[in-house]
Amino acid sequence: MSNTATDALDAPTYELTALDRCDSCGAQAYIRVELGSGELLFCAHHGKKYQDKLESVARSWHDESSKLLGDQRS
Repeated sequence: MSNTATDALDAPTYELTALDRCDSCGAQAYIRVELGSGELLFCAHHGKKYQDKLESVARSWHDESSKLLGDQRS
C-alpha cells in the first residue's frame, strides 16, 4: 500500500451529497475545494467560474460535476 500525498489527493475522503450546498448560490455542490484555512463548496457553475483563481492555492480540488451528465455508457 502506498501512502504518498498524490494518493491522498486522488482518493476523496467522502462523496458530496444533495445536502452539500454551493457557498455562492445555495445550489447543490458538486465541487469541494480544500484550502489551508478550510473548505469551499461550489455548484458546477461557480466552481468553473473560480477555478483559475483557486487552483494555485487549493490543497485539493474534488470535482463530481460529471454526475450532471448521468450515465453516458452505450
